Amino acid sequence: MTRHKDLFYTPNMARNLLKNPYGEEQLEFWELIVNGGNEWKVEDMPGDCGHDFCLEGVTKYFATSFEPCIKRQVIDLLAEGYSDDELDAQPAVTAEDWYCGRTDCGCTYQMTVCLLDNDCELIQEFKSEPVTLDPESEDCSWRKVTHTFSNYGPGMRFITFEHGGNDTKFWEGWFGVRVTGSSVTVEV
Repeated sequence: MTRHKDLFYTPNMARNLLKNPYGEEQLEFWELIVNGGNEWKVEDMPGDCGHDFCLEGVTKYFATSFEPCIKRQVIDLLAEGYSDDELDAQPAVTAEDWYCGRTDCGCTYQMTVCLLDNDCELIQEFKSEPVTLDPESEDCSWRKVTHTFSNYGPGMRFITFEHGGNDTKFWEGWFGVRVTGSSVTVEV
């Protein structure tokens, strides 16, 4: 058993496989695929977005800029302690993400999650519907997107999770989408 954030778990118990999902360690563990405008930034909650987060204890989020910002993590499931047999049984894989906009500037949001085989070839992909938030016509407070993969066939060994966006007015600074609380779990 391993102690993590005051919880005990065995290596294969459903747990968040993403590291640093709330920005507590700035951008550590995230690969910056696209880092446009003024680049990614970590801000304190509620910060300039003006929206409190709905889960207690979340104090930070990642903010995007006026050009696209996309970040990614690649999860090696064998390195995380899962066996070939467990993975070939096609366990449910759930990806979740939280995003919001500011109260003064619109933004775009996207999320893509891929299940990959041992050669990093695509088995199955989920792309969220393109989202544009406009504070002049809608509530831009925190929203959650969730997708669960099932019946995808044997062979999954890696999962990629990427997300991001930008603002819609191309303002200098960090007026784009805010993201936090990302998670990927495997139910074995």
